Amino acid sequence: MTVFIMISLSVVLSTLILSATCTLRTDQQFWKDLAKNELEEALRVKWNLKPAKNVILMIGDGMGPNTITATRIFAGGESHRLAYEMFPHMGLLKTYSADKIVPDSACTATALFSGVKSNKDTVGVDASVKRGDCLRSLVPETRLPSLAAKAMEMGKSAGFVTTMRVTHATPSPLYAHSADRSWECDANMREGTEQCKDIARQLVEDEPGKNLQVIMGGGRTLMVSSDELPENQWTCVRKDGKNLIEDYKKDKESRGLKYSVVSSKSELENVRFNETDYLMGIFASSHLSYEYQKNGTDSPTLPEMVEAAIKVLQKNDKGYFLMIEGGNIDMAHHRGRAKLAIDEAVVFEQAVKKAMSLTSEEDTLLIVTSDHTHTLNINGYPDRGSNIFGIAEASDYDGVNYTTLSYSNGGPESFQFNVTVDNQNRTVVMRRDPSLEDTDSFDYHQVAGIRVIENMHGGGDVNIYARGPHAHLFHNVHEQNYVYHAIMYASAYSAGYCAHPSVVLIATIILGIFIGLLFY
Repeated sequence: MTVFIMISLSVVLSTLILSATCTLRTDQQFWKDLAKNELEEALRVKWNLKPAKNVILMIGDGMGPNTITATRIFAGGESHRLAYEMFPHMGLLKTYSADKIVPDSACTATALFSGVKSNKDTVGVDASVKRGDCLRSLVPETRLPSLAAKAMEMGKSAGFVTTMRVTHATPSPLYAHSADRSWECDANMREGTEQCKDIARQLVEDEPGKNLQVIMGGGRTLMVSSDELPENQWTCVRKDGKNLIEDYKKDKESRGLKYSVVSSKSELENVRFNETDYLMGIFASSHLSYEYQKNGTDSPTLPEMVEAAIKVLQKNDKGYFLMIEGGNIDMAHHRGRAKLAIDEAVVFEQAVKKAMSLTSEEDTLLIVTSDHTHTLNINGYPDRGSNIFGIAEASDYDGVNYTTLSYSNGGPESFQFNVTVDNQNRTVVMRRDPSLEDTDSFDYHQVAGIRVIENMHGGGDVNIYARGPHAHLFHNVHEQNYVYHAIMYASAYSAGYCAHPSVVLIATIILGIFIGLLFY
């Protein structure tokens, strides 16, 4: 009997605990405790004025503020905070380009990596180069050095990891100078551009690309000539007979460098990092697949690639620069699949956590940001605690339900309006009722207001979060190209930037001792 009573009490207690944890708190003390914890956290923040030995710049492609909010709610609820949202310093970046209010990834990456805003769809060149102007892009003064190039000038290591093609818009400004982001391989080079190299060749044949110690992503058809047909209008397939992966190997062997070239997760896991100073991983014909599709495949995850990259780069005692891109956030948004985009943003946060676990705030400046927004909206007054991918409410106008998440514009799959003509010859526009579909599916396309070829970018500001040396330099609303200059200062990459206060103090002490000895 006693045992029965104890079991019953345990069941009741468990039920009460479960009920308490499932109930959303709204009492006064809950809000006061949240605010108190945040205040105590703010009071503990101190500036780290040491030089940044290492810099990791992480870009969630297309990860605008609404994407982050939706990811936060999906990951842990409205009061949750993502790992990078607990960084001590943050600001906003204005993403407009030299010629457009709404930018693309090539010009925004150029701004982030090179400190100068450029025209939409151009790579690593200034705004005097218009899209497609091959000859102008060859003028030395127009070609912008990147943070990777500057790091290597200082004897540091540099590299990048992406879930996109290694020649795609975000990584390419680290090493290439091109009047057109689509010139990823020779097949996309039009007549009259023979003097310009495609982006893939610049990666393998030119500086600084050939000296990058980590190159990981997709894009095998751009590196090795193939008879494959392009997957879509944005993909390039090499046709000139070159095998740039073999050329990469020959270059490293001719210089006596220790390198590894891998093409799968299992090969990456078997890399001997103590014998590898240069690592190239090309894991897909084009972009890497979405993370939810990788179960049971031999494709590495973004966190796994991040860990491998840091293992290679951290061997340099002088430090390193690493760019990490979660590009499939953007790809999913372009397809109008909000849950898929947010799932990719969750994986991106896992990559942030991996970078955090492998580095120290004392010597590593870790920055998390985005290149641009998308037109994702959160609307409809849904209840707190409800499914972020679910139904918000019914429209007061037509009585048809709509989802919490929607897009301003989108491709055919997202344009869920049916247009018909009634008996009086009037045009009738009706939306599909999303409650009749599985809105919680990775394949579901949220409704879009304006039909276009595919969901387009937004022109809003993006968040930037930072921890580590000189993270406080990110503190208000900044121009996007400011990021380059702040990193340059924090890392002392250039003599053209003011010395760090700590360096000035040490120099002053040494000078004082010298003068004292001189007059002793």
